[in-house]
Amino acid sequence: MNIWLVMLLGGLLTFGTRLSFIFLFSHSNVPEWLRRSLRFVPPSVLSAIILPEILIVNNKIDFSLSNVRLLAGLVAILVAWRSRNALVTILVGMLALFILQWLLPK
Repeated sequence: MNIWLVMLLGGLLTFGTRLSFIFLFSHSNVPEWLRRSLRFVPPSVLSAIILPEILIVNNKIDFSLSNVRLLAGLVAILVAWRSRNALVTILVGMLALFILQWLLPK
């Protein structure tokens, strides 16, 4: 029962936080510079989540060709750039990771 309560409260908190910003910005005139700046928040947050997972191996930053996560990430970046499709990027990136882990075992 506790897990359901935590999930419900977490969902309500997330919803409330997002709703507060929507409510705040809907009743005020947001400056154009702020509106342009806010477009960069999602890519920044996503990069902050993904880059450590790709680059840090055994508590060290690894830019070597033996880092299969980095190689799969580079493949995903190339696919994202060419296809501009998030689903295709995720699928190809995961497939590249699985194949590279199979080809380059530790």
